[in-house]
Amino acid sequence: MARMTAAQAAVEILKREGTTHVFGLPGAAINPFYAAMRGDGGLTHILARHVEGASHMAEGYTRARPGNIGVCVGTSGPAGTDMITGLYSAAADSIPILCITGQAPVAKLHKEDFQAVDISAIAGPLTKMAMTVLEPAQVPGTFQQAFHLMRSGRPGPVLIDLPIDVQMAEIEFDPETYAPLPVYRPAATRAQIDKAMELLQAAERPLLVAGGGVVNADASELLVEFAELTGVPVVPTLMGWGAIPDDHPLMAGMVGLQTSQRYGNATMLASDFVLGIGNRWANRHTGGLDTYTRGRTFVHVDIEPTQIGRVFAPDRGIVSDAGAALELFVEAARELRDSGALKDRSAWSDSCRERRRTMLRKTHFDNVPVKPQRVYEEMNKAFGRDTRYVSTIGLSQIQAAQMLHVYRPRHWINAGQAGPLGWTLPAALGVATADPDATVVALSGDYDFQFLIEELAVGAQFKIPYLHVVVNNAYLGLIRQAQRGFDMDFCVQLSFDNINAPEVGGYGVDHVKVAEGLGCKAIRVFEPDRIGPALEEARKLMAEYRVPVIVEIILERVTNVSMGTELDNVTEFEELATDPEQAPTAVLAPATGAAAPLG
Repeated sequence: MARMTAAQAAVEILKREGTTHVFGLPGAAINPFYAAMRGDGGLTHILARHVEGASHMAEGYTRARPGNIGVCVGTSGPAGTDMITGLYSAAADSIPILCITGQAPVAKLHKEDFQAVDISAIAGPLTKMAMTVLEPAQVPGTFQQAFHLMRSGRPGPVLIDLPIDVQMAEIEFDPETYAPLPVYRPAATRAQIDKAMELLQAAERPLLVAGGGVVNADASELLVEFAELTGVPVVPTLMGWGAIPDDHPLMAGMVGLQTSQRYGNATMLASDFVLGIGNRWANRHTGGLDTYTRGRTFVHVDIEPTQIGRVFAPDRGIVSDAGAALELFVEAARELRDSGALKDRSAWSDSCRERRRTMLRKTHFDNVPVKPQRVYEEMNKAFGRDTRYVSTIGLSQIQAAQMLHVYRPRHWINAGQAGPLGWTLPAALGVATADPDATVVALSGDYDFQFLIEELAVGAQFKIPYLHVVVNNAYLGLIRQAQRGFDMDFCVQLSFDNINAPEVGGYGVDHVKVAEGLGCKAIRVFEPDRIGPALEEARKLMAEYRVPVIVEIILERVTNVSMGTELDNVTEFEELATDPEQAPTAVLAPATGAAAPLG
């Protein structure tokens, strides 16, 4: 049998598990692993500027394509603690990433050695496995188990901590005989599906709620087929957005307190049955449970047994991978169709489309400074169906989810539950690494952009082009809006007179100069009619220089975005659209299935 260091064995296993890219930073305690990567030459390493940034790059890489698992590597001590936010956002959204840390020698672990922190204990609550490997011969089995766990059941992250002496020790390992462990995913039974179909058949106004589990299972086509067979409209959650195209006749809009449409909420409130597949019933989706559940029957399908009943008790729960369940739902629906037993849902779906046609928010404003609604209108004009959007948190993300259009799964990539500021930029680099031919468009407010802005240098160094739209109001806008309930505007101002950049007009940080200093290109826009041309120019700059390109749009200082406390109590701060010119990029879904403009 071949002899090699444990670090070399780890690198061999990564390759055989499908890894091609690694995001991270070397350091003394992880250098043996880096030496193994260098000697092997089979992995592409992207050097991050911050380990948290590397963890979010790994997340973006995973989220971009089915089967991807992003890998993040760092040294001992603070490198591991820097990864914690990435582990949290990955765990919260059921995203598998593998974090690998170096560690002090085994004999020094309890002697307060330099940077010897118990990272496995710290990471444990946020991972499916967090393990400090104490025996070199355990390294192959630990990595094999890590990939098995990340892919099985509810996906999630793993952390492997490797003491430096463990990495350097020689072990017996034959890469040629290595094979990944079989993946376990629970599957629904036909009896469970038939009971759920009975409830759906008994309903008059049913809805399907499609969560991120549908996207994780690569089951979007099955979802659409099931919806078309039954005629039941679909509500995607924020994590499930793109599972059904925005211009599909059965796309009913998103529901919730923030990232939602008025027509989506109205349709949910008019429904009498909800089949949730691969969703969490997150509070920003449901709002108050009394309002959300009143008068409705629920079936919940989820891959994680303990997720059933966690938020509220459904009338029926089914533990299943979303793809496995949808295969049986499609089978059952076909049989009912062929026997002539399926209900005609055309009147109900027509009423959903009518709400969609008549309950639109206005996007066309000519104001200077720019109103943010106009930004999303111009983005809809500029970017096509294949665009991959990346966003995280704040008023920019909320309003984008209300007004942008997404047509494919994994084309809205978002840290849905954790929402860490700074996530957008490195995640976009991970997405662009995973799909280098895609048009990747990130969207940030100025505060999110500033959090990990140094990672722009990674895009410049490694030639990872993407377009970053920064909507700048020099405010912590979402926090400012939340402070309205406390009658204050406290510690949320980012504006100041920049002595080196009077041209920014008191908006503080000169993002253009910072971006250019980090090796990227940047454009600043003050007027709404310049947004479209700036986005087009940015695409040309991306193609020419192969670096990230920033389009910063100077917004009005204060915009209150539609949101509320209950599905039936969302406050609209702007006038609603009353004619086609006021929402010119709104996409409707007529009965024919063809996209149509407002009106």
